[in-house]
Amino acid sequence: MKSAVETLNPTRVRLTVEVPFEELKPSLDAAYKKINQQVTVPGFRKGKVPARVIDQRFGRGAVLEEAVNDALPKFYTEAVNEGDLNPLGQPEVDITELKDNELLAFTAEVDVRPSIEIPDFSGIEVEVDAIEVTDEEVEKSVEQLRERFAATSPVERAAAEGDVVTLDLEASVEGEVLEDGVAKGVSYTIGSGELLDGIDEAVTGLEAGGSATFTSELKGGSAAGKEAEVKVDVTAVAVRELPELDDDFAQLASEFDTFEELKADSRKRLEQSKKYEQATQAQEKVLDALIGLVEVPVPEKLLEDEIGTRKHNLEHHQLGQMGLDLEAYLKIQEKSAEEFEAELKEQAEKGIKTQFVLDELVSREQLSVGQEELTEHLMRRAQSSGMSPDQFAQAVVEGGQVPMLVGEVARGKALALVVEAATVKDTNGEVVDLDDGDETAETVTAEEPAAAADEAETAEAAEEKPEA
Repeated sequence: MKSAVETLNPTRVRLTVEVPFEELKPSLDAAYKKINQQVTVPGFRKGKVPARVIDQRFGRGAVLEEAVNDALPKFYTEAVNEGDLNPLGQPEVDITELKDNELLAFTAEVDVRPSIEIPDFSGIEVEVDAIEVTDEEVEKSVEQLRERFAATSPVERAAAEGDVVTLDLEASVEGEVLEDGVAKGVSYTIGSGELLDGIDEAVTGLEAGGSATFTSELKGGSAAGKEAEVKVDVTAVAVRELPELDDDFAQLASEFDTFEELKADSRKRLEQSKKYEQATQAQEKVLDALIGLVEVPVPEKLLEDEIGTRKHNLEHHQLGQMGLDLEAYLKIQEKSAEEFEAELKEQAEKGIKTQFVLDELVSREQLSVGQEELTEHLMRRAQSSGMSPDQFAQAVVEGGQVPMLVGEVARGKALALVVEAATVKDTNGEVVDLDDGDETAETVTAEEPAAAADEAETAEAAEEKPEA
């Protein structure tokens, strides 16, 4: 077999392959054997029909077609290996010549991973938010904890802001009650803003047994984004009683003996949370800076597939779980369809570039992934997907996605190398110590191709498109 590679552009090549006919013999034998098992010829036992009879009765062309279909993947793979190519997706194959007993020639066009040169990145400098915890933030955190331990007592009076009311709701659009627009026994704190716009005004001043009707735009369900007439019945009114912020509260709500110890712990937790956010911000900014240093051509077909996958995941999974369609989602986000498409393309392009650049670093630095690292990553991914580790692991194995997870861990390690080499300062001008930043290496997966990041559909993603 002879093969040649023609570069059509930085991300696409054309392979030209010539195969001497004798190299088709194994596939020809297999074709005769397959046809033998499928046909019945009088005078011959099934499976024992001579090749010449098959040629006479069914045509040599049918045999050649079967043989070529069987042989093409093998010869294509050999040509890819000879050309030292990294193909992306399936090739477009065209048989240019087929001469019986002489020659098979074909071409195959396919997208390939581009060659990337990563320059010195040690000069990258980024600025992140300083870690500052204010007294107001501590007080808000303690107040949120206090709210969790609030008690309620029924009252026989009109409902007021801060009261907890029990409600029955019925939403109608154009006079028709929605099937998913009826709810009973809903507990709601007046003024919390957790239900429909206009409900606070409607129920304030009502006693148990009172009713009101108001108009509001529905945020979810079958009529999301539409104006609905909502009937609300108040079935109970209760007053919320907050515990005193003292040592007794600290002992009730925490493992601490004093309220001052509880406040100190709240401050510490806020600092840890901001440190995590700071490390994540550093990673994202360093990654952006790295990608900005590298020229990364993106294959058009791969980008098109990635945009389609992201849109599919948003419409059929994220929005589906919220009871929204794309039109309602765009209305809530106050975005036009054109703005949404532009953002989706930008995100998809960045995801592909991220994977290409970090994969190149993994190869250059010869980074490997240990079993313990892979297991830890799997546990984190399972948690974020809402699946148990065993369920997630089973889905990954059945979907053939173990290499995908190994790639994610390796790319996280590659990014950690870049972050370590970069200079990170906070808004106060202080150099930030990111020794604990490895814990946030997962953030890189947020911008990787969606087809490789959808935990809930690992098997489907594997079938829909190859990993970039």
